[in-house]
Amino acid sequence: MSDNPGFQNILVERRGAVGIVTLNRPHALNALNAALIGELGAALDDFEGDPAIGAIVLTGSHKAFAAGADVKEMAAKNYPEIYLEDFITRGWERVGQCRKPVVAAVAGFALGGGCEIAMMCDIVIAAEGARFGQPEITLGTMPGAGGTQRLTRFVGKAKAMDLCLTGRMMDAAEAERAGLVSRVVPAAELLAEAVKVAERIAEMSRPIAMMVKEAVNRAYETTLAEGVRFERRLFHATFATEDQKEGMAAFIEKRKPAFRSR
Repeated sequence: MSDNPGFQNILVERRGAVGIVTLNRPHALNALNAALIGELGAALDDFEGDPAIGAIVLTGSHKAFAAGADVKEMAAKNYPEIYLEDFITRGWERVGQCRKPVVAAVAGFALGGGCEIAMMCDIVIAAEGARFGQPEITLGTMPGAGGTQRLTRFVGKAKAMDLCLTGRMMDAAEAERAGLVSRVVPAAELLAEAVKVAERIAEMSRPIAMMVKEAVNRAYETTLAEGVRFERRLFHATFATEDQKEGMAAFIEKRKPAFRSR
């Protein structure tokens, strides 16, 4: 049940320190239209601004995480229109810009924009029946929300070319082998497993978890030498936090740390 009745295309829930966003356009297999993307951004803004939330789960239905961008909404757009409105850039990148860790719980289809949104998340947990793909070429276009870029970084050139040029889908097992998916679980356990992972992250120090996310993402943006330098500076910075002192003291004293996120 949503705790914001104003949302029409998503459901929002809080479970302790975990925020859950469920894409909810069942009649359209959660196709990503402008209204849904706007609501998703608003929900992420709320969770980002809530100090009680340590991690976020993004999920869909058992049939579809998201079957792609809404073709009916964009089919008639022309180039000047789509360029001037900065179609896809505005709003869509909000998931990738979220500073708090985001866990995608994917069941059913994650195709096109749905696969791209999943790739913007930090950990992708897939149900055994999940299907991933970038089928835009079959519609006479190409991925536009990172499909040719993030996918290549995650699974390598050969498989990215295969998926983007043929439009075929890969199952959860192949996606895990290729490095797109973090782990595969039975469909009945998907959300519980994703929430468990998010709860585990939320038990950690908020600033430290955000630094870890920032450092891992940096690995895809720069050279190894610059990435290691970036990591080293963040590592040094953790020693300015109370949580580092608490975490190491707890280890030495053989007790569970009580992080205060500062």
